[in-house]
This record gives sequence, C-alpha cells and structure tokens, in this order.
Amino acid sequence: MILIADSGTTKTDWRMVSPDRPPTSILTKGMNPYFQTEDELGQALTDELLPVLPDSDIEAVYFYGAGCAFDKIEVMQRVIRRHISAPTVEVNTDLLAAARALCGHGAGIACILGTGSNSCFYDGVSIVKNVSPLGYILGDEGGGATLGRQLVSDLLKDMLPASLKESFLTRYDLTVPQIIDRVYRQPFPNRFLASFTPFIAEHIQEPEVYTLVFNGFTAFLCRNVMKYDCQRYPVSFVGSIAFYFREVLTAAAEATGIRIGTILQSPGDGLVEYYSKEL
Repeated sequence: MILIADSGTTKTDWRMVSPDRPPTSILTKGMNPYFQTEDELGQALTDELLPVLPDSDIEAVYFYGAGCAFDKIEVMQRVIRRHISAPTVEVNTDLLAAARALCGHGAGIACILGTGSNSCFYDGVSIVKNVSPLGYILGDEGGGATLGRQLVSDLLKDMLPASLKESFLTRYDLTVPQIIDRVYRQPFPNRFLASFTPFIAEHIQEPEVYTLVFNGFTAFLCRNVMKYDCQRYPVSFVGSIAFYFREVLTAAAEATGIRIGTILQSPGDGLVEYYSKEL
C-alpha cells in the first residue's frame, strides 16, 4: 500500500492506494510545517491518521503540502518517518501535487486557487517556472484568504451595501474589535479570512460581490498566469475556490484571453492516477 497526501492550510486529504482494493480517503486537519512545530505535526498524525490506518505494510508515503519547501521538506520528512514505517518517504510542494494531478506526465500551466493561490509551468516531470505567490498579505491574488480579506475590508469601510454588512456581522456574530484581534493577534489569520468564502458564494449575484471575485481572479491571471506561455498551453486549476467559482473564473479568463483546461476541486484523484502505474 502507498499513502498519498495532499495537505493545505485547512485540511489534509490522505489517499490509501493498493493494487487489490479501490483507493480510500481519510481527511485530517491541515499540516503546514511553516506554521506548526514538529511536535504539533506529529500529534496530528498520532491523533487523526494513525488510529484509522489499516494493518497493512506501507511501501511509500508521498506527501504534498503547503509550506513544504526548502528546509521545511526535511522537517516534514522527519515527522513522517518518526510515525510511519515506510521505505520511501517523499515530501514535495502542494504546487507539484497540482501540476501532477492536472497535467499528469505532460507539460502545462497548473494553478492552485484554494485558501491561497499559486501557479507554475510544469514540463511533465518537474516545475520549471514559478511566479512567487508571496502569501495573502503581498500576493495570493484570487485565493480564499485574499478574497475574504477584501470582503471584510470593503464591508468595514462601507464600500458594500449596508444590508450586506448587517447580514455578515449577524451571521458570523463578530464585532470589529474581534475581527481585528483574529487577523492581527490570533494564529492562522489566513484560515479565518478564507472562512468567509461561503458568504461570498451565497451573495455572488450581488454586483459588488461578483466584481470583487472577478477582479481577484483577473489580478491572479494578469500578475501570475500571464508570465507563462499561456498562448501555447491551456491553464488548468485545482482548489475549492477555482471549483466553486468556476463561472466567474471562466469569465475572467475570457476577458484576459486565457484558455482554461481542467478545473478540479482537489488533486486527490489525479494523484492516484499519476501513481497508479507504480503499483
């Protein structure tokens, strides 16, 4: 059996794959070595994953995650090896997961639109060009945290209808000081801001909300995707924001002359297919 993990800031999707049974999925909390200590990461495995793993030999673990870059790759490898006995443990970025799920062994432009955003040109083996996403403060255009940040900012500055502001504050039972505290003093402000995307989806017919999302996607395409050869290659997307707002994303792509390929909610199925030949 092999384990394939796609870990974002919010959740981790584990796929158990073996040649003699259909793939199965386990959902646990997000694991990000950029924000969490080794002890916290290990505790997440101990509490949520290990109790539900079947009693089978694990030949390999392929972990793709947000925050898994540079020295954090070694951190995540140490944590996994400490808790899971497997001859092979590979840790890579969530962007490579998106590229392999969307493009398989072919070349293409792959993008993530989830809590954050990212993009790359993938040659069928590895990522050969990447415009840095810069995070939700300096970048992450079109991602859930950035859309949520823009929504909250516009609401609190009375840039959106008063009825929308009242509906938002009532639904989430928040005051302005509480919002400030959650964003500037509490951990995972990006998760907090991204949690408002269901509200955005429910009010997408409001012209101001539609424009907010459309402008966010347009900024992502212009500031990131157009740095690649998008006249030659279609642009594919993975992530909940791309999936649930695909009509707005398609409109933004048409407005910028970009051809969309595949849109997936998550890379899990694509990664299972990518590794199926190794079983």
